[in-house]
Amino acid sequence: MQGGVSGFQNAPVTRAVVLASGLLSVVFSAQRRARALGLSYQGIVKNFRLWRIFASALAFQSTPELMFGLYLLYYFRVFERQIGSNKYSVFSLFTVSVSSVLEILSLVLLKDTNYVSALASGPYSLIFASFIPFFLDIPVTSRFRIIGVNFSDKSFIYLAGLQLLLSSWKRSLIPGICGLIAGSLYRLNVLGIRRMKMPRVISSFFARIFEPTSGGSSRPSRSLVGNMTSRTTRVVQNQPPSGFAPVVEPSESSIAMLVSMGFDGNAARQALVRARNDINAATNILLEAQSP
Repeated sequence: MQGGVSGFQNAPVTRAVVLASGLLSVVFSAQRRARALGLSYQGIVKNFRLWRIFASALAFQSTPELMFGLYLLYYFRVFERQIGSNKYSVFSLFTVSVSSVLEILSLVLLKDTNYVSALASGPYSLIFASFIPFFLDIPVTSRFRIIGVNFSDKSFIYLAGLQLLLSSWKRSLIPGICGLIAGSLYRLNVLGIRRMKMPRVISSFFARIFEPTSGGSSRPSRSLVGNMTSRTTRVVQNQPPSGFAPVVEPSESSIAMLVSMGFDGNAARQALVRARNDINAATNILLEAQSP
């Protein structure tokens, strides 16, 4: 199962988060201050520092957490391509803010117990909030068995998430759960958050800074759907392009699966025709066509 075209093309927000998370993790680890980044009741209430909250939301405390965390952030860039960088920025800010508030509340509630003294640091909120649309919107396209155990093409992502969730046991479990709650609140459109957008000036500024260059290659054409329509018309007229075999009409179940992900039915049919009924490839085509 693929996360779309390679690299950070059309995913500048994800690129910024991955770069910031990786850089801060390395810097604090080199200074042997990584373990002090996690939020704690004493650090928030008695020794409050704004930079601690910012660093805690981005920098991982160990190499395994960094590896799994950056992998998941990179994979979930597919959602930025699907909803656009502007709305994905709102999604990121909302989930990080809500999760941070929930984490602080959990520390206040547990301050008189020995359950946990400090939480793990890192972008747990954004990662686990992204598991909500991953679970609800990304369909299973293949299943297989290993040593009698059933798996799907989504299983590895779930296993990577489980590894990250339990990496520091109670210290990482609470931030992960808070991220899931924040993602669920966004999904439920609390306070109409899904209709909100970042001011154009801010979104344009960050897009110019963090949008990766493609080394001379052009950005995906906005006429991609139109090109698919042209090719589809030629196939329907039984005039396949030179060097290509006629394409079989997509099944209604495949079209319905793409429609359930939020794509237009006609565009889904055209994408399946171009991808030769490969749902993963068709999804990538549709995401590229929707990119701003």
